[in-house]
Amino acid sequence: MVENYVWQLAPAATAACLLFGYLLGSIPFGLILTRMAGLGDVRKIGSGNIGATNVLRTGNKKLAAATLLLDALKGTVAVVVAGHWGLDAALAAGFAAFIGHLFPVWLGFKGGKGIATYIGVLLGVAPLMVLVFAAIWLGIAKLTRYSSLSALVATLAIPIVLFAMDDGKPAVLFTLMTVITWLKHRANIQRLLAGTESRIGDKG
Repeated sequence: MVENYVWQLAPAATAACLLFGYLLGSIPFGLILTRMAGLGDVRKIGSGNIGATNVLRTGNKKLAAATLLLDALKGTVAVVVAGHWGLDAALAAGFAAFIGHLFPVWLGFKGGKGIATYIGVLLGVAPLMVLVFAAIWLGIAKLTRYSSLSALVATLAIPIVLFAMDDGKPAVLFTLMTVITWLKHRANIQRLLAGTESRIGDKG
């Protein structure tokens, strides 16, 4: 866990943390892994997303799990490495990794929806909150079988819990990340409201 103290970054250090986090977050592991496995371009199947959920649509569960893990670790590594220079550095790098995953420079700024990297940043900043996220996700998933709804509710809960714990800067960071996550899930929200969102276990 990153030490919880205020450390003001110089402009050059801030820029370095942001660049490091962004470039790390921009690595499209879903696309790389599926191509290495001879499964073609994951952007041409299912939702066209490069994240683990769409990789799972290739039928390869191991690749999907690897994508989930690596996409999460992008956020964790960014936080942990930058965290050697303080909390501000860690938060800057973690946020940049999240943005990099959503808008990777290598793919014309068209990336994933950010849930795995969100969790990875959370693991680096406030590890115990990952258990909160997991408990909420599993609970909603069991009740509804909607993966997207489970993730949306979990991301909504995290900043609320952080604010309740008076964990100021991380709470602000995850509030911003949650807003961006919800915006990236606009199509999912529309399908949820229309009752057409696919459920966990559905084909296609």
